[in-house]
Amino acid sequence: MSDALPPPLPTTSVLLAVRGVKKSFGATKALKGVDLTLESGQVLALIGENGAGKSTLMKVLSGAHAADSGEMSLAGVPYRPNGPLHARALGVCMIYQELALAPHLSAMENILLGIEPTHGPFMNWRETRAVARRALDEVGLPDLDPATPVAKLSIAEQQLVEIARAVAVGCKVLVLDEPTSSLTQKDVQALFALVRRLKAKGVAIVYISHALEEVSSLCDRFTVMRDGETVGHGQVGTVPVDRIISLMVGRDVEDLYPRSPRTPSAPILELRSLAGQKAPRSAGVMLRRGEVVGIAGLIGSGRTETLRALFGLDPITAGEIRIHGELVPPAGPATRWAQGLGLVSEDRKTEGLAQNLSIAENLTLSRLDGLGPWGLVRPSRQNAAAAPWIKAFPIKCQGGEQSVEALSGGNQQKVAIARLLHHDCDVLLLDEPTRGIDVGSKAQIYAWIDRLALGDAATGKAPKAILVVSSYLPELIGICDRIAVMTRGELGEARPVGDWTEHALMLAATGQDRLT
Repeated sequence: MSDALPPPLPTTSVLLAVRGVKKSFGATKALKGVDLTLESGQVLALIGENGAGKSTLMKVLSGAHAADSGEMSLAGVPYRPNGPLHARALGVCMIYQELALAPHLSAMENILLGIEPTHGPFMNWRETRAVARRALDEVGLPDLDPATPVAKLSIAEQQLVEIARAVAVGCKVLVLDEPTSSLTQKDVQALFALVRRLKAKGVAIVYISHALEEVSSLCDRFTVMRDGETVGHGQVGTVPVDRIISLMVGRDVEDLYPRSPRTPSAPILELRSLAGQKAPRSAGVMLRRGEVVGIAGLIGSGRTETLRALFGLDPITAGEIRIHGELVPPAGPATRWAQGLGLVSEDRKTEGLAQNLSIAENLTLSRLDGLGPWGLVRPSRQNAAAAPWIKAFPIKCQGGEQSVEALSGGNQQKVAIARLLHHDCDVLLLDEPTRGIDVGSKAQIYAWIDRLALGDAATGKAPKAILVVSSYLPELIGICDRIAVMTRGELGEARPVGDWTEHALMLAATGQDRLT
């Protein structure tokens, strides 16, 4: 292996071309004819709802799947990788949302896994360390010891180690799949800076993201996929965002954040100086039936911990909780369910849903009464109870018997919210309700939040009270009636949404508003 990193690539030529690529799995046509062009030194946003075919296309590019038909070329040469290692050797590297590192190995062992330099029959550790050192410097980790076990690194550092692995093999095309979904704002900015450095060196980058504001600030061009096909492309900044969303969902989205006239009534939930073991330090908020209150703040400020303490998942060390004006003692989730509170966790994969159970089982899990005699559950009744919610949201699935694990992220999130409605909760605690889901699913969830806060006089459904934690500030401003900001474990006053701008929310979240 050469000691020098590969020279910069040319910046003005088509590097990757995809024409009419198709891929089927049995009767399912995952790709129906995809076209994509990528130049050296260019960042291309690949946009589409969950299930649009983006992941299948990336697996074809990375060699994990073979295309059934169509053509691909890399630097003008036909490109048909026979596996991920072959694709890497040709310069096409994939960084998945779920990182693919060996946690028990060191950073340098992960970087050179599969291409280890040798000296005769033995590993050449000196060259391994030297190559890893250069790659780590390249991605902005100059202070990281290459011998550090990956298990000891933060998520952001692990992601950079994966990118360093791509740099070490002379990556020409780098594919990033939802790279910011688990990063702090500071880490996101560091990643963006790295992407721009790689772009300047001529690396072509495919950037997959549901966050259109990231696309606007980072990408040069975009390609939209829907139902396994390419449905649009263009220069970033020249096409209105609402037009891009319409291409994604196949229909016009006139108002992403619907807000019906709401008339909040009596207080239904009140926190007074609530404190937990580590966080929150002090949280006070009043929530009324028929309104949506948002909690903004940086990751680690105590927002999630506030909801967990309120719902009985974490211990409470001080403060009061009042429900319908009545003081209630600390209690576990079963009691909170009985009191009319329901929580949608920010971590739907490991905490919010039981991935090994069906949609119907997940949807009815907190309320099984009436589903069978003598405390038993009949699957037929369970599926019948779930069916109206599957239709109402709607949840794209084969039926209530399907495993929730097989659903897209957006449809999984609909199941988690539908469970609260099946339980008929009065208070909905929603922690990052739209993280990592596509714009179409976001629009449907926003519409449901508005509908629930409004209530339905025709059916006698009373308005719900909704408390939303979100890191996405436009979302909070778009759907909430009032917003409070949490800073270092302390929750500020919930003020009318009209009093806030994104800038003001960020100043409050960082504590800078107190310095002015």
